[in-house]
Parts: sequence; C-alpha cells; structure tokens
Amino acid sequence: MQLDLNLLAALDALLEEGSVAGAAQRLHVTAPAMSRSLGRIRRTTGDQILVRTGRTMTPTPYAIAVREQVHELLQQVQGVLAPSRALDLTTLDRTFTLRWHDSLVALSGPALLAAVREQAPGVRLRFLAESSGDTPELRRGEVDLEANANPPAAPDLRAERVAETRHVMVVRQEHPLARAEAVTAEQYAEAEHLTVSRRGKLGNALDDALARHGLTRRVVATAPTEATAFAFARDSDLVVTAPESTARPTAAPLGLTLLPLPLDLPPATIYLSWHQRYDTDPAHTWLRDLARKALADEA
Repeated sequence: MQLDLNLLAALDALLEEGSVAGAAQRLHVTAPAMSRSLGRIRRTTGDQILVRTGRTMTPTPYAIAVREQVHELLQQVQGVLAPSRALDLTTLDRTFTLRWHDSLVALSGPALLAAVREQAPGVRLRFLAESSGDTPELRRGEVDLEANANPPAAPDLRAERVAETRHVMVVRQEHPLARAEAVTAEQYAEAEHLTVSRRGKLGNALDDALARHGLTRRVVATAPTEATAFAFARDSDLVVTAPESTARPTAAPLGLTLLPLPLDLPPATIYLSWHQRYDTDPAHTWLRDLARKALADEA
C-alpha cells in the first residue's frame, strides 16, 4: 500500500478541529478537497474517523485513541523534511576528522583547537597525517575537512583557496649562501638540494623555473615532511625550499635562516576541501569558518 503523507496532515487537522470546514481552513484548502481527504482516510483506516452528531462532528473511539500519536508523527515528519538550522554550540557533541598537511597542523592547528574549545567544548578534533597518495576518505565521509596545497579533482568535492605564501630558501645560519649579499639563480642551482615530498619525488615546479633560465639543480635526497627536511638542513649545507609561512616559526629554534628565492615562482597555496554533502550542515559550516580563519591568519 502506498501511503500519502498529506493524509497525515489532513488527519491531524481533522482531529484537532473536529470538522471538515475547520480542517480545510487550517490547511488552506477548500472544504470539498478536505472532504475528499477524509474519504481517503476512511478507506485507508477502515474507520469513519468523524461521524455526524446533530450539527457537529464527533470523533470515533479509534480517532480519539490515535489523535496524540498522529500529532507526534506529523511533528516528526515535519522535523525531518524541514529540519531546524539553529546550531547550539554549547551542546554540540561531535567529532570532526581533519586530514591536513603536517606543517599546516603545526601552524594553524593550535589556533583552530583553541577556538573550537572556547565555542563548543563538546567538540573533538582528530588530525590525521597526509597520505602519500590520493585517498577517497572525503568522499566516503571518513574525513570531514582537508587542508593542503592541491585542490581535489572530483566534481563532488568542494575546494576553497584560503591563503597563499611565497617560497623561501631554508639553510643553516653558517651556510655559504647565507653570507652572500644577494643569492643569484646560478648560485641557487649550484647548491645541493633536499626536496619535501611524501611520494619521494625528486623534481617539482622549481626545476621547471630553473629550466627557463637554462639551469638545473642537484637534488641529493627527499624527505616526507618539512620538519624532517629542516633537521637535515640544520646539520648540512643542503638547501630546502619551502613556504615561508610554515618555515618561519621553526627556522630560528633550529638555527636556520630564511633567504629570498631568486626565482619567479608562483606562491604556495592552501586549499580547504570537503564533500558537498556538508554544504548546508550547520556544524560543518561553523568548523569551516574557524578553519578558514585559522589558516588565513597564520599563513
């Protein structure tokens, strides 16, 4: 049997008003239309629902018995089809999973967590390390929010560019390049380099920029994270090229210095990504706003 939910609203109005005319006025329909709805309800339930007693209508025992249940069911249906968009952060109890580039977690994670704890103490954040390859967790709902340098390509994933920063050279303070008055592209290319790549790639956009000047560089190693790369640079003459925003907070404590990059390289971008299922989710929207601010402020 196919059930028409419109009949639930009609039945609720009939039981509340006790008349066809009153129910019709309540639902803003004509009296003949409400009479037809009452007929369908009678055929569906096998009960008269309302019977005439003189000049009024009297509910049957069945109608009296189900009146409260019908009203509650209607409210539940209305809650599902027209949910409240109000968000009470003080009572929000939810765990969000974030897959962010490790340098972004170190840079902006503390500010984000502080804002979350202040506004919604019942919310928990799970920061996951980036994978070495593309992962489907966003699409499967296992990750709520990603932040890294590359936007996703899938059409059902959203990506917002939230910040950008220039690239710099990161070297130990006693490095020969640190003593140069102004590092040239040739000096940069002649140095030994270490690249940051989770996939172990030796080349990147830097090599394309050098090639436009007729130059090549020697990459002697790769490291999976910037923190690891900086540890190598601290104890050697290796040059690490990294986004300034993530390098600056850690450079001085490690005895490293930042130098301008002698190449015209596009800025490093930061993208915030999520699945479209969360576009209108109030709690997710709130978290995106906080994450966007934390990333933009720190970067």
